[in-house]
Amino acid sequence: MPKRLLMGNEAFAWAALEAGVNVVAGYPGTPSSELVEAVARLRSQGTAQDVHVEWSTNEKAALELLAGASMSGARCLFTCKQVGLNVASDPLLSLNYVGVRGGLVLFVCDDPGPISSQTEQDTRRFAAFAKVPVLDPATPEQGYAMMRHAFELSERYATPVIVRPTTRINHASTYFSVPERTQARPLPEDGFVKDDKWIIFPRRSFQAHGEVNGRLPRIAAEESAGAFNVRHDHVASGERATRGIVCGGVSTQYVREALAMIEAAGEVAPYRLLQVGTPYPFPEQAVRDFAEGLDDILVFEELDYVLEDELLKLAGRAHLPYVVHGKLDGSARDRGENTVEDCVERLRAFLFAEKPAAADADAAADASSSADAGTAEDSGSAAPSPDAVAPAPPVRPPTLCAGCPHRGAFYAVKRAVGKRRHVYCGDIGCYTLGNAKPLETTETCLCMGAGITMAQGFGTVDPDRVCIAFVGDSTFFASAMTGIANAVYNQHDICVCVLDNATTAMTGTQPHPGTGATLMGAQSEPIRIEAVLEALGVRCITHADPQFLEQSEAAAKEAIDYPGPSAVIFRSPCMQLVRPEPAATVDAEKCVGCRRCITSMGCPAMSMTTDGTKMVIDATACTGCGLCVDVCPFDAIDAPVRSEGRVPFAPTPSPEEAR
Repeated sequence: MPKRLLMGNEAFAWAALEAGVNVVAGYPGTPSSELVEAVARLRSQGTAQDVHVEWSTNEKAALELLAGASMSGARCLFTCKQVGLNVASDPLLSLNYVGVRGGLVLFVCDDPGPISSQTEQDTRRFAAFAKVPVLDPATPEQGYAMMRHAFELSERYATPVIVRPTTRINHASTYFSVPERTQARPLPEDGFVKDDKWIIFPRRSFQAHGEVNGRLPRIAAEESAGAFNVRHDHVASGERATRGIVCGGVSTQYVREALAMIEAAGEVAPYRLLQVGTPYPFPEQAVRDFAEGLDDILVFEELDYVLEDELLKLAGRAHLPYVVHGKLDGSARDRGENTVEDCVERLRAFLFAEKPAAADADAAADASSSADAGTAEDSGSAAPSPDAVAPAPPVRPPTLCAGCPHRGAFYAVKRAVGKRRHVYCGDIGCYTLGNAKPLETTETCLCMGAGITMAQGFGTVDPDRVCIAFVGDSTFFASAMTGIANAVYNQHDICVCVLDNATTAMTGTQPHPGTGATLMGAQSEPIRIEAVLEALGVRCITHADPQFLEQSEAAAKEAIDYPGPSAVIFRSPCMQLVRPEPAATVDAEKCVGCRRCITSMGCPAMSMTTDGTKMVIDATACTGCGLCVDVCPFDAIDAPVRSEGRVPFAPTPSPEEAR
């Protein structure tokens, strides 16, 4: 088989295809998105035969679709990030009771840092809550093997199985031997077979709960003796190890590298190392064997103290004499990612001090971190890093792209609201960046779709406040419709601003129901956001192209002033989807240096001359959207797209209008 350089997520995709997966479905979310895209690409190239792949409207829809396919005997793969599992939790918890037929694997990616997420939620905790086995890879290669094993484990015990990589595993790259072509597993001829066990009545649930509880010890025993709980003893002849190190996930690699650095420096001490690759159900027998004769165990894991808890429980239940060190006593970092440098210092303290001592890394990390800027500057090490003498790079807070249509929508709404008391409720997506200066039009952000219902809560307790909810077009289909139905039903006076840029931009420009494009290649009829709003009972719906300020402000004002639920659809494509227009230019004779353009919009293509008297536009960054032309009060800016007569985007026509 030829060797290919694959990103971790691509390798997981290949592993699932080699396992004969029939159906792949999920919802985009970094760091998981590339898996579904890899399957879609391989299918379109003819490499992956007879597999169905789709972006579903949200995680709940994806898992429910896969539940039906699994009950028909298909091997199924679900994908999401850690917070996406919250959306899918309703079907997951019941599905574990009902059981599966074809192997059903949940590829749930955690995000220590967090690098691109709202939380540092730990899926291993969720797995224990749902009583679903979870596999935790340390490398892309191990993840590849775990993915194939997960399908077999799922079918053997009729249970969903979670594979839980983290960001560094998802986005690392290495070489894999892969086949020229993969073939989905033949489906059973009998298809779905009716059985009372598929119906979750209370009597069946009681029985199924016993089955779940009964299979977990069997899975734990099987995995204890399996290949994913890897032990290494570093003990010279005649020595006795009294200290052990337990690792989970990518932290195993950090620890191995740190130990190699310590040993290369001539510092040698006996120890045992255990990677726990199957954290739930906990491989108790493998850990008992590992812990025999140890006095102290130091745990390295990212996110929550899952392995640490299990070691403490085992010590208490079995009266084992070891002492556990980790997040709970400050011997390991309590949040964020581990690093090799941090592990070196903590391991030295653990292996060579009379008593294990924690490095002061967490305090240093708190002092150096800059959460508002979205940076991750903490080295996590009490010792200076090799490049500590270099000057710190300037903080570059995240910002909307130059030419992003969301900028015009935010600015228009802000002008339409004026000095009235208000609240701007945001949502998950690129447009969360509307919180930054100078726009400052995102004041809350909780989870997908929550902005719409939170706005209703604000309006309920403060009826005189203007309540605005921003939502993207993909999130509209994923999580917004029930909130809009609630607003109509209970007549909440809110204005929903739908920022329709024709893609799921934040996670890599994936399609969604409003685009009509599917991963299977077919073009379905796009679902019109206007039609959905009308069907839900929204009576005031306005439209605007957010790159045209006057039109946008008028549309926003009309919707905001309407007494009751209303919506304004701001429609203009993401700048990642279209070719940039010629850059705008500044007439230095007319520019008075008032900075209105900069202080109102914050476009990254704009700056001031070194003497601060004139605004200048970086032609390499400017996309020529023309919004700045409308903002300048002195007509000092010209954009070819305006002088050439570009007209605003019109509302999406109905099928009848299109005909």
